[in-house]
Amino acid sequence: MPTAASSIRVVPYSPAHRRAFRDLNLEWISTYFEVEEEDRRVLNDPEGEVLAPGGAILFALDGEIPVGTGALIPTGPHEFELAKMAVTERARGRGIGRALCVALVALARERGAHQVELLSQTALGAAINLYRSLGFVEVPLGGTPYRRSNIRMVLRL
Repeated sequence: MPTAASSIRVVPYSPAHRRAFRDLNLEWISTYFEVEEEDRRVLNDPEGEVLAPGGAILFALDGEIPVGTGALIPTGPHEFELAKMAVTERARGRGIGRALCVALVALARERGAHQVELLSQTALGAAINLYRSLGFVEVPLGGTPYRRSNIRMVLRL
């Protein structure tokens, strides 16, 4: 596997990537946390839960192999949730998460979003640092469908 981030392509979802969307996310969630009902709902039906309401899913491919993914899920008029961000362990540290986040934020802007929010867990230090470096700021947590979530962050566009 090449080690240069330049070998990575970010591409839109295709049905051929459906299983990779689920597997990449289950890999990190089950490593650090418990897979929750909300995870299962979204991961088992990305077309219905993410794409049909106007969201998007992107993949980072190394050659033709999916090594990362992320989604934009509509949460209201001109608002998206950045969700289901995952980079397989063997590909971490190559800037793939950053490339996916940047591409997803750009896509949200193209779609007229005023803000992008995300839910995360402060134990995921590298992810939190990435989000902060891209301009996301912490806001009150409020309600969340995930027991593991202890931080909500927003990027105003």
